[in-house]
Amino acid sequence: MKKIVSLILCAILMVSLIACGGAPAETTPSTTVTDGQVVGEGARSFPLTIVDKEGNAITITVNTDKEMVGEALTELGIVEGTMGEYGLYMTHVNGIPAIWEDDGYYWSFYINDEYAMTGVDQTPITEGESYKLAAINE
Repeated sequence: MKKIVSLILCAILMVSLIACGGAPAETTPSTTVTDGQVVGEGARSFPLTIVDKEGNAITITVNTDKEMVGEALTELGIVEGTMGEYGLYMTHVNGIPAIWEDDGYYWSFYINDEYAMTGVDQTPITEGESYKLAAINE
């Protein structure tokens, strides 16, 4: 009888863990880019500036057929992170970690040098606009 009760409790626990676990984190292996590099292929093109924790900046050109900035950057492996309540939470850009919970930094997103009001994965690629990702601790 104890074995049957134990098996039932284990089954309930497994179902509970699966139900609470949610979707696995979505990440892409990091790609490292260098200043002036042109990456990707496609009909859309945009400049992207990446500023690390020390303030060092590089600018690359991204070519893609994707419609959203975040889609293009994750597909190319430049950005990786997890999907959360508010969209993509970027944890690594160009292989550089910035995780608030670990180091007090996070990846901020700018459109034409203004802090974006939308997430990187919710921003359509718009001709003539430039984008920036900067590790900040404010």
